[in-house]
Amino acid sequence: MKAITKNTIDSFNRYVIPNYTRNPVVLTQGKGVYVWDSEGNRYLDLFSGWAVSSLGHCHPRVVNAIRSQAKLLQHAPNVFYTVPQGMLAKLISENSSGGQCFFCNSGAEANEAAIKLARIHYSSQGRFKIITMYNSFHGRTIATVSATAQPRYQKGFSPLLEGFTYVPFNDLEATRKAIDDKTCAILVEPIQGEGGINIASQSYLKGLRGLCDEFGILLILDEVQSGMGRTGKYFAYQHYGISPDIMTLAKSLGGGVAIGAMIARRDVARSLVPGSHASTFGGNPLACAASIAVFEAIQKERLLENATEMGKYSLERLNSLAKAFPHIIQEVRGLGLMIGIELKQEGSKLVQRCMERCLLLNCTHERVIRFMPPLNVKKKHIDLGIALLEEVLREL
Repeated sequence: MKAITKNTIDSFNRYVIPNYTRNPVVLTQGKGVYVWDSEGNRYLDLFSGWAVSSLGHCHPRVVNAIRSQAKLLQHAPNVFYTVPQGMLAKLISENSSGGQCFFCNSGAEANEAAIKLARIHYSSQGRFKIITMYNSFHGRTIATVSATAQPRYQKGFSPLLEGFTYVPFNDLEATRKAIDDKTCAILVEPIQGEGGINIASQSYLKGLRGLCDEFGILLILDEVQSGMGRTGKYFAYQHYGISPDIMTLAKSLGGGVAIGAMIARRDVARSLVPGSHASTFGGNPLACAASIAVFEAIQKERLLENATEMGKYSLERLNSLAKAFPHIIQEVRGLGLMIGIELKQEGSKLVQRCMERCLLLNCTHERVIRFMPPLNVKKKHIDLGIALLEEVLREL
């Protein structure tokens, strides 16, 4: 182990809270679909850091935007206007169903804002309950972990925030039965990411929209992981022919820079009056400049089309792999470049062995391997990744 690797790991062990299970690898550089560690090993990154690095690592447009903005203005309090925040809000609104934006720093913060907005919007009616789905994931704050219907994320944090009702995903009738006179919203991911890449059916998501219209409640779509082109459209809900009342974004929005956003229908958004909610760093010029560059890259480099084409190609290749290893692979499912490979056994060993071959993937929900390359991935990268994955499957 080289000195920089040992010294860095020793420093972490001494000074950083060990709330993550870390691999003994010190990443030092990234470019495109590859990252390098402190010992010079190059890794093919087909996970993109929970879909954050959707343009790959250090995309030139994002790097240049950050460099240019850093020379001008890095932070300004939100009692003033700034050009990048206004430009970014316009881009999000024009490429979704319209509305107004609130900016923050993460997906958890965006979902926290959505929960507060839904409650304050109906506060005069005493409505505060929000329906969420089993196997969902909405964040790590006390409110969003209460909304997340997975006990393992809630363990040790009781009492949780009251007002959340959990129902099965893709079960419209169970959702209908859960609505009462205190319900103000339904919060759902069009594709459950941490829950195992579970995809909402057409009838289900359209049905949720219908229920919200019928009962006069809000439909909140969590697009933190599925948004910004991951599925071949800017937002996953655009595959369903519906529109949300509130939508949350983060992860790939900043191309590697921390930023979150909530966009809400104008008549709903106005309920967040001055003083009701805020974020010190939310919408800072540096993060917004990076996010504008992400939009520019998606548009000018045809990345929605590429995500669709490479997603189809990846699914074909991975389904062929599933046929070759039926004793290990249960199912392959996905939309665009948001793909899950469900195994018949626990998946951490597979991920570890892939990393030993310098391929980065991820396992969620114990048995689902997440395959989420950058939106600008090429066939040669997919072929290399699947070849390495096949080697590991043969070992197993």
